[in-house]
Amino acid sequence: MGRKKDEAAGGGATAGAGKSSKSSKDAAPKKERLSVSAFLSNIDKPKSEKPAPGSKAKPKTAPKATSAYTDVDLPPSDEEEEEVEGAGTEEEQIAKVGRRHAKTAQPSALDVSVSEREAKKKEKKEQMMAVAQEAARQEALKDDGNAFSVVIGARTAAMDGEDGHDANMKDIKIDSFSVSARGKELLKNTALTIVHGRRYGLVGPNGKGKSTLLKLLAWRQIPVPKNIDVLLVEQEVVGDDRTALMAVVSANEELMKLREQAAKLQELSLTEDKEDDAEGEDASEKLTEIYESLQAMDSDAAEARASKILAGLGFTTAMQGRSTKSFSGGWRMRISLARALFVQPTLLLLDEPTNHLDLRAVIWLEEYLMRWKKTLIVVSHDRDFLNSVSTDIIHLHDEKLHFYKGNFGAFEEMYEQKRRENNKKFEIYEKQLKAAKRSGSKAQQDKVKDRAKMAAGKEAKSKGKSKAAADSDEVAVDAPHRWSDYEVKFHFPEPTELTPPLLQLMDVGFSYPGRDDFSLQNIDVGVDMGTRVAIVGPNGAGKSTLLNLLAGDLQPSEGQSRQSQKLRVGRYSQHFVDLLQMDETPVQYLLRLYPEQEGPSKQEAVRAKLGKFGLPSHNHLTPIVKLSGGQKSRVVFTSISMARPHILLLDEPTNHLDMQSIDALADALDEFTGGVVLVSHDSRLISRVCEDEERSEIWVVEDGTVSKFPGSFEEYKLDLIKEIVAEVEE
Repeated sequence: MGRKKDEAAGGGATAGAGKSSKSSKDAAPKKERLSVSAFLSNIDKPKSEKPAPGSKAKPKTAPKATSAYTDVDLPPSDEEEEEVEGAGTEEEQIAKVGRRHAKTAQPSALDVSVSEREAKKKEKKEQMMAVAQEAARQEALKDDGNAFSVVIGARTAAMDGEDGHDANMKDIKIDSFSVSARGKELLKNTALTIVHGRRYGLVGPNGKGKSTLLKLLAWRQIPVPKNIDVLLVEQEVVGDDRTALMAVVSANEELMKLREQAAKLQELSLTEDKEDDAEGEDASEKLTEIYESLQAMDSDAAEARASKILAGLGFTTAMQGRSTKSFSGGWRMRISLARALFVQPTLLLLDEPTNHLDLRAVIWLEEYLMRWKKTLIVVSHDRDFLNSVSTDIIHLHDEKLHFYKGNFGAFEEMYEQKRRENNKKFEIYEKQLKAAKRSGSKAQQDKVKDRAKMAAGKEAKSKGKSKAAADSDEVAVDAPHRWSDYEVKFHFPEPTELTPPLLQLMDVGFSYPGRDDFSLQNIDVGVDMGTRVAIVGPNGAGKSTLLNLLAGDLQPSEGQSRQSQKLRVGRYSQHFVDLLQMDETPVQYLLRLYPEQEGPSKQEAVRAKLGKFGLPSHNHLTPIVKLSGGQKSRVVFTSISMARPHILLLDEPTNHLDMQSIDALADALDEFTGGVVLVSHDSRLISRVCEDEERSEIWVVEDGTVSKFPGSFEEYKLDLIKEIVAEVEE
């Protein structure tokens, strides 16, 4: 039973209250390595361990108030930020947890003889391993511009600034270019046309080069006219003593420079000798010019505009006045997004901007960007967001960029038609090639291939490809091939039936030690087999806290929390992704948690499960540290599935997943007969999960309470949109 509990915790699943007693022999400490994820998930649960006979129990140090609240969505206070900054990297935290476990564990009589020197040696070895793991992680995540190779096949003279047109150009047009990363080809002989004032949604499977394309545009490795200022939002703002509001306003460097010059001239005019009239007049004239420039930039309204943007992204007035260093990474990412919206660059590049936002902030951003007058390219997995924001779609498919007019819904229809037409041509070509092969004539086979390539070349020219690109030797026209769409299928096994109630919170109240600004009161909710719940509300209101209360990771300050004895809960959140063992491969990690696998080969059984969740086969034996965020998420989902849960508690499960995977997740949740509780900013996923209104509930977490919305999710969203539109149009 103890092993099952570790497995569940390590894979993002926790077992119910049923626990079997162990003999004193089993209770003796073992020398094998403790699962960090299992330890972290149980670190704050009370333990009733007795010291071994003949040994003295070491006094346990009081745990920090924040130790149980790793996955809380509440923004940290100024005092907590000091602890956040000192937390170090993930591996350093793991090492600290291991050391804390070593200090608090009760030694048995057998371990009394272990020397202090040996313990220190072991601790030093763990620290060195943690440092090595962190170095490998940083190397894997390093953004090296030199790792990318860009080959431009054809471009205009204005692109090089060889004539006067460059000063007025706001469009980007490259007839042919190729991109490779560390020898892997991402784009091959493709064209790029970005028209000023259009809003492009860049879509395609994960790992094919979407984010790389944005970076290369921002780094100008893909040529961009010199007069176009480009801004890519990808990193959180640096935490310092500036307030969130000032961090946004200061993004306009020209505005800040003019304000600084005006302040210096004003100070100079007050301290200058009155007799020096000439210098005074010069300073006065210069000050007048600066004031005119500031007026043209609408300087007086800068703070009000910045405040409006921050408010739309979820910052209260009090939060806007707090220092940036007091915010968590997710909130600092919002500040970076606010800075970009405030500056209004000619070309704005957004890579998954909704990942750190709640549902209300996502809808606000949709409404704001729908009014964006300049050029926008956005990578997003959110269908509703792309349908609202995009005027055009760029589809990265088969190492080419394909352009479609309209939003994502229009693109899906056109793409499906194009796919059917292409595959029909391929079937004809395949039939002709097979007939040529049966004849045994190589000349006949070459003739079929050349005729197919010629037809493809004529079609490419008829679609408006420039003469420079069409005549280039580098542009090779391929024979027809089948468009094999990327497919993935998630699956959660059928859970065993349990008698309700499975999960209950009755008149529960909760507050964090030392946090007088946050509490949840009068919570009265429950989850059973077949229940579908969407938890909505602003970030920081307590959605993740409510999930932790349901899971039993947090204990109520008042009221009762009940779980069925045999209940297995599947947990997904970024916290569980971060707890993956970075030095293990996905196969090693899952075999350690679930060693009993059916079939002749345990490794192949695990690899088959990873494949179903969309992890490419070549990543099955790759160290987890080198996997992308989406690939790590798939490992956690596989682990949850193998735990065979009765209830799924999902906190922002779509982060890092592509659209095909989100659709697969929605299908799996629809087939799952257990209970589902979902926190998500993806309104389409919520709509899918809560499609059946009879068994669905919308829990609104706001102002310290949890209430049930009297209607469907679509009605809740419509009310939210009306409220936000009124704010944006003020």
